[in-house]
Amino acid sequence: MSIGTEPLGEIRETTITISETWLDMFGHVNNAAYLTLFEQVRWDIVSPMGFGVKGIQEKQMGPTILEVKLQFRREIRARDTIKVKTFVTNHSGKITHLRQIMVKENGEEACIADFVLALFDLKARKLIEPTEEWKRALGM
Repeated sequence: MSIGTEPLGEIRETTITISETWLDMFGHVNNAAYLTLFEQVRWDIVSPMGFGVKGIQEKQMGPTILEVKLQFRREIRARDTIKVKTFVTNHSGKITHLRQIMVKENGEEACIADFVLALFDLKARKLIEPTEEWKRALGM
């Protein structure tokens, strides 16, 4: 990991087997599919912590992505099994920086995604300070 990207709290790991539906014409994962896979992992992490669709509707607050940067490093192909590591790298005020890394079975990093996100109040339609419940959901 590069400087400034060390975990701030817990590292969550999720295993995924790559489906053929995520491939492009070159036979590797399509660039847009990476975002879908990363998003699925984030939902799988925060949903059991009270931030699934039902929880967000009840609380009238939920996560919003403000920025994303992807680095493609190695190909991922159909039926590859990968691990996605998810962790917070920085938090200041309303803004949280979250990193997700797709790691191949041989240990190579296939893709690194850096997200800037915040907690959004659905009633006030603005970013809000993260609640303790939200911090726990992110592993802080």
